Order: sequence, then C-alpha cells, then structure tokens
Amino acid sequence: MAEDVFLYWASGSVPCWKAMLALEEKGFSRYKNKMISFDKKEEKSPEILKLNPRGQVPTFTHGTIVVNESSAICEYLESTFKEKGTQLVPSGRNERALVLQRMYEADTNLMQKMLLDFLYYFFDTEKMDMDPATFSKKTKSLKEELDRWDGYLGQTGAFIAGPNFTMADVYFFPFVGFGVWLGLGLDKFPNLKAYYERACTRPSVKATWPPDWKENKSSMTPLAGHL
Repeated sequence: MAEDVFLYWASGSVPCWKAMLALEEKGFSRYKNKMISFDKKEEKSPEILKLNPRGQVPTFTHGTIVVNESSAICEYLESTFKEKGTQLVPSGRNERALVLQRMYEADTNLMQKMLLDFLYYFFDTEKMDMDPATFSKKTKSLKEELDRWDGYLGQTGAFIAGPNFTMADVYFFPFVGFGVWLGLGLDKFPNLKAYYERACTRPSVKATWPPDWKENKSSMTPLAGHL
C-alpha cells in the first residue's frame, strides 16, 4: 500500500510536518517521498507544478489521486485509512468534537498569532524599523495564546485533546516545534513544556523531525526573553 503513496515536502515546513506526522501515525513509515529545497525554488519546478499549480508543498499523491494542502492531506489519510495505524479522529461524539475544535483552533490561531504576526514580524523586520508598540502588542497576543494552550493541557493531560495522540496534535505540535527551534522558551508554560518533551519521544515525531534541524542549531535570536 505504501508504494502507492508519494509526498513532496520541505525540511522545517510546518505544513509539511503535519502531513508527515499523519502519514507516520497512519502506518505509512516507508512511503515514497522527495525533499525539495525552497532555496533552490524547487517547489516551482515543472515536476511539482503539474501536480500543484500553486507551486507549493506538501504535495501528495495516492495512486492517481492528488491532494494538496496539509489539512486536506491529513483528513484524506484519516478518512481513507480509518482502520490503519492510529485512529486520529475518535469515533465518540464528545471526543471527536474536541479534537476537531483543537485542530482548527491551532490551524487558525497559532498560524496567525505565532507565525504570521509574531515570528514573521520579529525576524523579517529590521531592528531600526521595528515599532516598539506594535512589537509589544504582538508579544502580548502570542503570550496570551500560549497561556491558553497551556491551560488546555492542564485540563486534558498528556495530549492536546486528551490522553491519546490525535489529529489535534498533528495540527498543533509542528507549530510548537517550529517555535522552539527558533528559540521560543517554554519555561513560563509548564504544561506546554511537558507536552513538548512528551511528544518529542513519540516515534512519529522522531521519524519526521526536520533533517536540517538534526545537524544544525538555529542561529536565530532566542525568543524566550520576549514573552
């Protein structure tokens, strides 16, 4: 079955990491894949553009079926292979509702407040051009968001929607991993820190850890002092 599955991906990409976690959790540990380089603009190569006209990764194929967008890939895998690997979306109504809530909450809020607002502003704005009031507002917003997730984990325990690793974690963990890679300290968020350390021991996380990160440490300025 794995021979019919193929994924184009890039190291360190949050959306790609999501798709790769879902593949591992569903039991496709030996799927065919190709890592592309953003530096070389390989996502715009004819090879990918014929499958994904937007020229983006992850780009996923299952036989003749093409699925692009990380969330679509994750949900395709879960719905197509319900009985294979980890059940990432529970069948119980209450459990399923919470997993779905946390999935889309992470995709919307952490994407906006961590990636688009705080991290991009922090790293893409020259220090001389950075407006203190704007940066302070973005910092406060991100801290409030991380406090919220720390509170969720205080209620659910081991994972983001309960005792089991679910699709909510597939959506959530790559954001946290990316933030930590960039220097985000979790000492002020004890439940989140324990979650991160616990999730890092999971086989699917170990198997999909961005290869660039294994050999090189981020050269970015630590973010811990700003939260």
